[in-house]
Amino acid sequence: MARLLHTRIRVSDLDRSIEWYCTHLGFEVRSRSDKSPAGNQIAHLELPGNEHTLELTYSADYQLAVPEDLMHLAISVPDLIGFCDALENNGIEIWPSDWRTTFPTGRKMAFIDDPDGYEIELLED
Repeated sequence: MARLLHTRIRVSDLDRSIEWYCTHLGFEVRSRSDKSPAGNQIAHLELPGNEHTLELTYSADYQLAVPEDLMHLAISVPDLIGFCDALENNGIEIWPSDWRTTFPTGRKMAFIDDPDGYEIELLED
């Protein structure tokens, strides 16, 4: 059976992105390479309990431009309000601004952007 192993996104500052994903979303660094065969700096991050990793890739000669609404990551959390409260306390903007009242019933969701503008959808388990 085939398995999904990782998803790569390009970043403008590898250290900043690693810090952001680890600090705010709970990722851990699984591996890091300062020079891949293609000359990129790469870090694989994982959320504890998940096999699929997020591959962050940086190359000094790559001009990063993240198109709006191109793609997003979706992460589930057990308590969306508590999780987002902690993010807001750390200066992370949650959107839409009325997310607390927009989804009062059913599956709750909110969105944040990483430092390069990639959207991250947060869903309550």
